[in-house]
Amino acid sequence: MAESVYKVIELVGTSSESWEKAAAAAVERAAQSLRELRVAEVAQMDMVLEEGKVTMYRTKVKVSFKFESGG
Repeated sequence: MAESVYKVIELVGTSSESWEKAAAAAVERAAQSLRELRVAEVAQMDMVLEEGKVTMYRTKVKVSFKFESGG
């Protein structure tokens, strides 16, 4: 079996509804330009507050994908 290498990047997704939707937004956007996504790990969650109210949920996600060399 051939050995594989994976690259990990961090993304921040946002949603006005939930942390889960913010994480999904990050993964869905990554899937538009990266192939063979393997794992997404939630690294951090926070909220944007305005006048004491939550206006945005933010989720930092570490996404791994198969690393392909150019040659």
